[in-house]
Amino acid sequence: MTTPKKEKSAPAPRAWQRMLSGRRLDLLDPSPLDIEIEDIALGLSREVRWNGQTLGEWGYTIAEHSLLVEEIVSLIKPDTKPEIRLAALLHDAPEYVIGDLITPFKYAIGSGYKDLENRLMQAIHVRFGLPANLPDKTSKLIKRADRMAAYLEATQLAGFSDKEASKIFGKPRAMPNIRITGISPQEAKKNFLKRFEELC
Repeated sequence: MTTPKKEKSAPAPRAWQRMLSGRRLDLLDPSPLDIEIEDIALGLSREVRWNGQTLGEWGYTIAEHSLLVEEIVSLIKPDTKPEIRLAALLHDAPEYVIGDLITPFKYAIGSGYKDLENRLMQAIHVRFGLPANLPDKTSKLIKRADRMAAYLEATQLAGFSDKEASKIFGKPRAMPNIRITGISPQEAKKNFLKRFEELC
């Protein structure tokens, strides 16, 4: 009589990502010590907005969007402190790991995505000397700038009519006079890192 063989248990699923810096970032329990600005800049410069459905030779990257939001924050409130402008620059930083999901898809996935995004954001904030959770006033300022950026991107790059973009994003009361175009990932990364250094 033969003894039945024990089934091997499957290895635990891998929940970390190895970065080019050599860091291993645990996605479920991210440590600020495993976050490097070079990794963030690289990831954001290769991740595009609007699922790539934009005009121009280059996709419009998250790095460019982040720079735009930081610029709009300074236009809304010119006396904004550098740390708040840094928070604006980093407002989509978790997307260097989890990608840029369009809003309808985030709703379809549910709260798990938001929880993961929040944990990553808190670790990123701590890594760069910001509060883990931003004050409501700061969050609202950045969100306002983010919606203005979305409106500009939608109407200039993503094929939305003014009427359609106004309905979805709300037309900014004071429209910033900014023209946007996609640039190469290399240039987007360089510009993002330069602005980061200026704000730190």
